[in-house]
Amino acid sequence: MAKSLENLKKRKPTGGRRKAYRSRRTYESDNYPAETILGEKTWVVRRSRGGNMKISLRRIDVANVYDPSTKASTNSKIVSAVSNAANRDFQRRGVITKGAVIETEAGKARVTSRPGQDGVVNAILVK
Repeated sequence: MAKSLENLKKRKPTGGRRKAYRSRRTYESDNYPAETILGEKTWVVRRSRGGNMKISLRRIDVANVYDPSTKASTNSKIVSAVSNAANRDFQRRGVITKGAVIETEAGKARVTSRPGQDGVVNAILVK
């Protein structure tokens, strides 16, 4: 179920009720966040604007890790989500978003992709 952004039935400053002057539009609908966590890979395919499809990761256990010193990318297993500057609650629950620091077999890496919208976890090693 998609939630709608527009509140069409606001109250008057006096507290009186108002009727909506129109119904909700499809372009106003919003999707709930994917909140990708560690686990065996599962995803949801959602229709986005223009008839395009978006892959939302629910769980993921591997990441494409780029090493700037050797300029090589490897597919590494994610051990844990270390920190998430976006949200303290995400950090506690281990949610992987863009900017989150994850512990991989290659070392600590910062996520550069948006797993809830791209369907992949790309990361770059940090020292």
